[in-house]
Parts: sequence; C-alpha cells; structure tokens
Amino acid sequence: MSQQHLTVLSPIQLGPYTLRNRLVMAPLTRCRAFPGNIPNDLMVEYYRQRASAGLIISEGAQVSPQGMGYSNTPGIYNPEQVAGWKKVTDAVHAEGGRIFLQLWHVGRISHPGLQPNGELPVAPSAIKPAGQVFVADQGLCDFVTPHALELTEIPDIIEQYRHAANCALQAGFDGVEIHSANGYLLDQFLRDGTNHRSDTYGGSIANRARLLFEVTEAVCNIWGSQRVGVRLSPLQPFNDMRDSNPKATFSYVVEQLNRFNLAYLHVTEMGKEALGAAGEAFDLNELRPLFNGTYMTNAGYDFEKANTAIAENHADLIAFGVLFIANPDLPKRFARNATLNRPDLSTFYEGGAKGFTDYPFASD
Repeated sequence: MSQQHLTVLSPIQLGPYTLRNRLVMAPLTRCRAFPGNIPNDLMVEYYRQRASAGLIISEGAQVSPQGMGYSNTPGIYNPEQVAGWKKVTDAVHAEGGRIFLQLWHVGRISHPGLQPNGELPVAPSAIKPAGQVFVADQGLCDFVTPHALELTEIPDIIEQYRHAANCALQAGFDGVEIHSANGYLLDQFLRDGTNHRSDTYGGSIANRARLLFEVTEAVCNIWGSQRVGVRLSPLQPFNDMRDSNPKATFSYVVEQLNRFNLAYLHVTEMGKEALGAAGEAFDLNELRPLFNGTYMTNAGYDFEKANTAIAENHADLIAFGVLFIANPDLPKRFARNATLNRPDLSTFYEGGAKGFTDYPFASD
C-alpha cells in the first residue's frame, strides 16, 4: 500500500510485532495506584478496555522510590508492583493488544515529602523549578532546590533504569518507552536551561545527551533494541523547561538515537501552541527525516489530522491521549465515524472508577 493510502487504521510492523492499527494510547498519568505504588484491579480494567489500540503505552511508572513525584502513581521496581502490572499485561494480551511500559524518573519535579527519608529530589543541577507539587498531608508545596547529582551517583541512576526494565520484562510487557520528555530527569539533563554542569554530563550537547544514551544502552541490553522506544518533547515548557537552541539539541539527539535501532522514536508536539516558551521554536517536522526508524508523534490530533500526517509521511504512528481517556474503543469510533465521548477533566488525576473505567462504548 502506498504511503498516501495509509491511515491510522492501517496495520504496521513495529519491531517483532504486527500492530492492527497505528493508533497508540499515549502515556497518561491517572493517579489511581494503590498505596505502595502498586497497580490495582481498577487499572487492569482501564487498560483492558483500551486494548484495541494498536499499541498502549502505559502511564509513567517510576523506576525507583527516588523517581516519584506524584501521589498514587505506580512503580516498577519491586515484586508487588511487578505482580500488579502482570495482571494488566495479561488482560491486554487476552484482548489481543500490545502494551509497552513507560520508564519514569521525575528528577527535580518532586518534594522531600515524596522522597525516601525526606531527602531532596535529584537533578543535573541545583536549580529550583517554578511551581508547586501536591504532597499528601501537606497539600500544595513549592518545589525545592534539588540535589545536584555527583558523578559517583550517576551509575546508580542508570542501574535504576536497568532494574526497572528488567522488572517490566518480568511483568509481561511487550516493550518499554524511556521517558526523556516533559521536564523529567533525562530531559533535565538534555536541556541547558536545567543542566549547568561543567563535567562530562554538561556543557556540550553531546555531554548533556550522555545520560540518555547510557540509559538507552542499559535498557536495550535487557529488552533488545527493537522493543525499546524513546520519548522527547523539544518545545515543551512544562515543568519550567527551556533550551537555548532546541533545534540543535534535539536534532543531535534524534540523529544519535539511530545507532540503537529502536522500536520507535516518540516526539510529542506539546508546547508548539506556546511558541518560544521553551526556546526558539522550529518546525518539528524537520526531525522526522533525521530518524531512520518508526516515528511517532502526538498532541492535539483528531482522525482527520492523524490520517493526513500518516499520508504525508510526517509520522508512522499517532498517539492519542485525551481521546483515549474518554473513548476506550477509539479505533472503532474512528472506523465508524461515530460520535466521541466528552472527557471529564475533573477526573483526570484523581478518583476511582468515575472518569476512568465508566466511559461508554459505542453501540454495535
């Protein structure tokens, strides 16, 4: 089939997997995990309902207790969490779906009230982010100045990702996505607004990208590169992020990621609605030809825009966030041109089944 005749409903080969469509459920923080950051039966049902996506990317799962920045978010570093996630993957596979787990370390976007032993969050540099974070029993708290990681501490960060990747393998996932976007730890190393280091992990673009590449290598050693994806957000100002030259930084990163032969590169377009907020804007479509493999994008796509992006070869896969929250059967609704459910924003980040597993399916 020629590129111009492809749609988001067309199948695609992704590494060792044949996906039944090109609709990806984007990683979506929903804050429904049990105490101990353990996935629960409500989450099992949530992901099972959405298994008709060509690929599900799970909500971010912190790679260690240090990686946590939000209450009631799941982890992927101990046996209880592995067992909880195994119920999720079993449910998705029973419906014929595929699911990758997103590996997440928030870095400075945390608070001592969320950290082991009340320690400071970690970051490439001791730069306090603007904004606040919710801490149970304390309410909204200002972010704090993080602890700048010493060179001797960085191998432990890499080991956290390696261990979490191995836990994800035990939990039955089909692959993993390394979260290097949205102002979290690996993104903090990439961008010079948050990385003021003068050692081998700071200064030049190559140095700032070093940790991402070392983490990617460690994760690929567990999974094999064709079951690993990486997520980037070049223009995203969220979490007080900026870079002096986003085009140069992310062009280099994308080109260098080719050496890993990844399952996919996931470049979110979030931030393009606030041009200049995260640094000088550029056309994100310029990154597409720099990557030799499967390219995914997201942010604000509907069925028509997604089909156009696929047909014009701007992307191979389109990730949908809000639409998948409100429409568990999104591929069917697109195929039938059915009316879409309206999302309940008040339930995005808290609550139980309401706004989580109770959205109606399209009638047959």
